[in-house]
Amino acid sequence: MGDTTSLKTLPLEELHTASGARFGGFAGWNMPLTYPLGVMKEHVHTREQAGLFDISHMKLIEVSGSDAAALFAKLCPIDVTKLNEGQSKYTFLMNDDAGIIDDLIVTRLGDERFMIVANAGNADVDIAHFQKAASALNCTVSPLDRVLLAIQGPQAADVMKSLAADLGFSVDELKFMHGFEPKQGWFVTRSGYTGEDGFEIAAPLGDAQFLAKALLGDARVAWIGLAARDSLRLEAGLCLHGQDITESIDPVSAGLTWAITKAVRETAAFPAAAKVLELIANGPEKRRVGIKPEGRQPVRAGTKLFDEAGSEIGEITSGGFGPSAGFPVAMGYVRADLKEPGARLFAEVRGNKVPVDVHTLPFTQPRYHKG
Repeated sequence: MGDTTSLKTLPLEELHTASGARFGGFAGWNMPLTYPLGVMKEHVHTREQAGLFDISHMKLIEVSGSDAAALFAKLCPIDVTKLNEGQSKYTFLMNDDAGIIDDLIVTRLGDERFMIVANAGNADVDIAHFQKAASALNCTVSPLDRVLLAIQGPQAADVMKSLAADLGFSVDELKFMHGFEPKQGWFVTRSGYTGEDGFEIAAPLGDAQFLAKALLGDARVAWIGLAARDSLRLEAGLCLHGQDITESIDPVSAGLTWAITKAVRETAAFPAAAKVLELIANGPEKRRVGIKPEGRQPVRAGTKLFDEAGSEIGEITSGGFGPSAGFPVAMGYVRADLKEPGARLFAEVRGNKVPVDVHTLPFTQPRYHKG
C-alpha cells in the first residue's frame, strides 16, 4: 500500500480498522478503500439496501454575514438569494479562465448563513479563495471540524427514521437537495454521490462513535469503501474533481451548464462569465460523454480515444466496471461533433484499438427522493 504516515487520518479510523477496512491514500487522507465484503458486493449492497460511507475527508465551511450572498456572487455562478431556507444547490468555484477549481454543494441555513460542502483535495484552496474575497466584505468564512457520514441506498430512509426522530425531525419532510441543522453542531442533507436516495450527516467529533454505531446497528447497513463509491458515482454519471473536472475544464465542456441559471447568466457577474457565455453560445471544442466499451474489458482514466480515421479525438477521465449496469462504464471528453450516443470510437489499450461507443449518461437510472 505504500507509506501512509504522511496522510491525514479519519476521526473514526480505529472503527474502520476494527471493521476490517483496507486503507489507501486519497486526496491526502488515509481512506478505507474496501471492507471484507469486497468492492463488488459493497456496490450491490448500496444499490439494494443501505451503504454507509465515511466522507469526513470532505470539508464543511460556514459562510455568514450581511455580505455572504455577495461573496458567492463574486466567486461562483450562483445567486444564493434565490435559494429558499434549507435548499441546496450544486455550483462551482471558478478561476478567471472558466476552469473549475472545485465543485461545491451550497445550502442556505438562514438569511445570512450558508453551508458549503467542499472536496477534500481542494478544501484548503477553497477556504483561501473564500477568505481572501471575504476580507473586503462584511462576512465570515469558518471551516468546521465535523465527522461526515453518508448513508445511501433504497433502505436509507427507513434506516434513518429512528435517528431522525432522536434528532427531532421527520425523514419524509426532508426533500432531495435540502439540508438543515437539527441541533447545535449537527447538519443533515438529503442528496448523495451514488444515484440513490440518501443522507449526509455531519456531527461533532464527540458524537461520531454514537452516530456510526447507531447506523451500523441496523442489519441493512454496511460500511462501503472508496472503491465502490467510485463505481457507484461513475454509473450515476457524476463527476470526480481532479479527473472529470479540473481547473483546466470549463462547465460547458463538462456538460454542467444546467447548474448556471438563466438569471445568473444574464447578470454575468461570476468569474470568466464572458468565456462561459461564449462557449454556451458557440459550443465547446470537446464535451464530456459516457463511454461503453465492447465486451467486458474496462477502459481506465488516461486512455486515449480515436475516431474511425485514426485521429486522436479525446481521452477517458474515469473508467471501470459497472456492477449494476452489467458492463464496463467510463466517462471522458471527445471532439464535440462525436458527442451523440452511438458514435463509434476506439480506445487505445496496451497498443490495441478497442471499439467503444458514446453512451448516454447516467448508466443507471437515479432514484433520488424528489417527492
